[in-house]
Amino acid sequence: MVKYTNEQRLQIIKIYYRNSESVTATLRALTPIFGRNSRPSRQAVTSLVQKFESTYSLCDVAVPVRQRVGRSVENIAAVETSVANDPNQSIPRRSQELGIAQTTLWRILRKDLCLHPYKIKLTQELKPMDHLKRRTFSDWALEKMRQDDQFHRKIIFSDEAHFWLNGFVNKQNMRYWSGENPHVLHETSLHQQKITVWCGLHAGGVIGPYFFVDDNDRHVTVNGNRYCAMITDYFWPELEDMDLDNMWFQQDGATSHTAHVTIDLLKSKFDERVISRNGPVDWPPRSCDLTPLDFFLWGYVKSLVYANKPTTLEELRANIEREIAAVSAEMCGRVIENWVQRIDRCKRARGGHMNEVEFHS
Repeated sequence: MVKYTNEQRLQIIKIYYRNSESVTATLRALTPIFGRNSRPSRQAVTSLVQKFESTYSLCDVAVPVRQRVGRSVENIAAVETSVANDPNQSIPRRSQELGIAQTTLWRILRKDLCLHPYKIKLTQELKPMDHLKRRTFSDWALEKMRQDDQFHRKIIFSDEAHFWLNGFVNKQNMRYWSGENPHVLHETSLHQQKITVWCGLHAGGVIGPYFFVDDNDRHVTVNGNRYCAMITDYFWPELEDMDLDNMWFQQDGATSHTAHVTIDLLKSKFDERVISRNGPVDWPPRSCDLTPLDFFLWGYVKSLVYANKPTTLEELRANIEREIAAVSAEMCGRVIENWVQRIDRCKRARGGHMNEVEFHS
């Protein structure tokens, strides 16, 4: 009855009782007063009469507004204190401890306290002596770039990576909705099938991929003999069109890389321009954040090769070859420029973690 004033409602009630409580007669009497198109409907008259006879009132009753006690000052203060004491606690656990609904807790965190859920960044643990070695290498690299502003474009960075055929299943994120427990099992082999890939990356593009296989063309992991064979049979021919007099070679401290026979083999081509543990220029340990293949190439390629869910090693290998071939020289050039920034940040961080780089959005 919102569309009628209290005076109009009273008039309708009077006419209703004056016409012996006949709705039809009431509507007929209301026509000249309201007009045929604006008079109350039969339902409106009936509802008004029922309201009057049950409440003895023609006025609308104000609907009480539910008090939102969840986001009260007290609860906001309790959540703020809880977050200050333990910022890593999950919303379900915090909700349980504070006795506040999860949706209410989420609104308090986001709307009242203006907080955001940031993920923890995983990175390589640094040992006490690593800081000095990383700082020493950064000083050396920055000095070389002061002497030659194209020095960073003359380094071939190298590394290997494993590509697993079957991804690991995180059972905490796997759910099967059913009325009864279906007892679903995910079968996985004890030794997952994988491909070990080597690549080199420099400002002009990517060298590779090279797949480590045995004499029967079965995929295998890296050891000293296989690594030296890769250098002799694959890497050297790939370098025939490059000016080795100006190029440097970098590798990390894996055992297969740092054997004396391997270092001597690399020096036969690069002379003293080898950056490696046990090499002419020492590469700092646990520094995957300074290796372009670790901080860019492997993650980039792995984000693409599993898109079509390869089911055989042959399909996975074809995907790896396709995606690495698609990495342009321009992209590699930008990665190398980023490496220069990382070296500078590493020096500023005195060999520690580069927070400006790690948390750059």
